[in-house]
Amino acid sequence: MSEGFRFLWPEAAQKWQQLESLAASSEHCILLDSHQHRDSYGSWDKVLAWGARAIYQGDFEGLKSFRQEHKDWLFGHLAYDLKNQLEDLNSRHPRKLDWADLQFFIPETIVLLKGDQIQIISWRYANTQALEADLAPPQVQESLSNLKFEAQTSRETYLEDIQSLKQELQYGNIYEINYCTLFEARGPMRPLQRFQELNEKHQAPFSAYYRDKQRHLLCFSPERYLRKQGAELISQPIKGTAPRAQDPVRDQEQKAHLLSSEKERAENVMIVDLVRNDLSRTARTNSVSVPELFGLYSFNAVHQMISTVRSELDSNRYTLEDALRYSFPMGSMTGAPKVSAMQLIDQHEHFRRGLYSGALGYIDPEGNFDFNVVIRSIAYDSEQDYAQVAVGSAITIHCDAEAEYAECLLKAEKLIR
Repeated sequence: MSEGFRFLWPEAAQKWQQLESLAASSEHCILLDSHQHRDSYGSWDKVLAWGARAIYQGDFEGLKSFRQEHKDWLFGHLAYDLKNQLEDLNSRHPRKLDWADLQFFIPETIVLLKGDQIQIISWRYANTQALEADLAPPQVQESLSNLKFEAQTSRETYLEDIQSLKQELQYGNIYEINYCTLFEARGPMRPLQRFQELNEKHQAPFSAYYRDKQRHLLCFSPERYLRKQGAELISQPIKGTAPRAQDPVRDQEQKAHLLSSEKERAENVMIVDLVRNDLSRTARTNSVSVPELFGLYSFNAVHQMISTVRSELDSNRYTLEDALRYSFPMGSMTGAPKVSAMQLIDQHEHFRRGLYSGALGYIDPEGNFDFNVVIRSIAYDSEQDYAQVAVGSAITIHCDAEAEYAECLLKAEKLIR
């Protein structure tokens, strides 16, 4: 790892939006924002990184070599289509947004915020004065966000697809599957400003803004895919969603209904079992556990049922890339059994997921990492003036197709209304 300049800058909190604007002017940048949610596993409240000293695209084996060569901070993504490298799978739909399957960049500047401490590591700026000189004055602009999103899949087609998937469930080919649908729009948008508006509204614990050249991702995810700290691995799958209500009494009723729902609990248990199996593939013997089952968490938009699965990586036999390889894509966005579910996803869905239901995050120089699940997001290509919002839900044999469709509309509405 080449040593950059390290310095503290307490005043950076007052200039955070200007720092975001500076970062977003680079072709490669990422902002990870936890909104200081109660999270005993998180390392930082916010991370902002931009500029690319080196970029890697490829597969997990190449990522391992790249990481070991540089021994540096890596920021980037794992796209859902990476599944085709990991299993005998393919994707039949065209790439409307051309995300690489796996990509990481080594940044020029990193800003790490925890509480009131802001640490900066930079290979471009030697001190706060040099960095501040590049900050532009705050500007208030229209976000040009009045895009008209249209459903790519009609309600009738959605219901037909669910009926077909229920037959697969009846045959026993799968036990559960995550079926997703797409909303599309064309028109200009200022992605960073739109992100800032929605980020203030949602305040989700795994929010992220990500830019890869002309491609932008505005992500308001409540879900952690996988975190590694030392040998400990933590995954926190979500299954179970209920809308928030403005009336406090009604809001508590929604929470109670979610927690007592046999359907939601059954879905959650199935995904927990799948994650336990995934983590056991790289775990030390008898180290897989479930510290929390059916945890109920309330966010600005929805209530969620979240469980926590823990393991210890058998580092004598497996690397961090193995931990990712053997658990990706995450079970909450596929189903069980995972390979059969992914085959049926490609047969029944009407779009290519791309970065949606993939992961964003970082790997630090010591080999620790933290990745979210890319859901509740807007993907935007500024060259095409094209935007996507994908949403989905878990389909089981006893699910109500109309209710699942309504859940998808609820999730989409929070982003495109």
